Amino acid sequence: MDRRELADFLRSRRERITPAEVGLPAGRRRRTPGLRREEVARLAFISPEYYSRLEQARGPRPSREVLAGLARALRLSDAERVHLHQLAGAPPTPPPGPPREVRPSILDLIERLPLSAAFVTAADYEVLAWNDLAAALMEDFSAVPRGERNLLRRAFLGSLYGVSDRAEFERSSTRQLRAVVARYPNDPEVRALVDDLHRGSERFRALWASHDVASSPTLRKTFHHPLVGPVTVNCDALDVADRDQRVVIYTAVPGSASEEALRLLSVVGTQQLGDAHV
Repeated sequence: MDRRELADFLRSRRERITPAEVGLPAGRRRRTPGLRREEVARLAFISPEYYSRLEQARGPRPSREVLAGLARALRLSDAERVHLHQLAGAPPTPPPGPPREVRPSILDLIERLPLSAAFVTAADYEVLAWNDLAAALMEDFSAVPRGERNLLRRAFLGSLYGVSDRAEFERSSTRQLRAVVARYPNDPEVRALVDDLHRGSERFRALWASHDVASSPTLRKTFHHPLVGPVTVNCDALDVADRDQRVVIYTAVPGSASEEALRLLSVVGTQQLGDAHV
């Protein structure tokens, strides 16, 4: 525990927050910017005396419950929350399972990508968000239950077909899943996914038994679309590190027949696709 750095950090975060931001009256006499110590203590549900001792670098090590209260009261960002825990000598515990809430800025990003099929996956390959062109090229994910939006389930147990790299996807995703299990060993959804794949797929069992964890990215693939025919796209994936998520973007070579196919799909959407799948 670095008491001096913790004290300075708490003071700096307290001084940047105005009373109005947390629903408190400003009052007339405030000798320092931001909140008062007793106001932070009240918002964090701890005693003013204890909080004052923390800012004076003479308090005992705060518990995780106290740190959570301080992070909430001081409106800390994810990075600031991690820093607070580290200063207190209590690194934050990892989330029990893969985060599944997509940041609004990422949702806005995939909607703004021109002529690009883009979607967001959780660490365990659940499709969390997608734009209209991804739905038209791959499948209308909104039309299927959440449990069926997992690309691993589609590959090994369901209807992931019509794409050129299915075998390579099965290999690389199995390797990635083994790393996910190591990161989230107690998550029931991840465990249920692995169990279901073991029970339902001989190929998954063989790939899982290899214990491989390294994988190489797929840079290009071809979708055999029932409406517009073959669509060859470049594949790029952007990691959202703080959420353990991935933004996958499919684009076609400018001026190619595949770009024209994507342009047509962007107009047609999912209206005439029937039971089209990846």
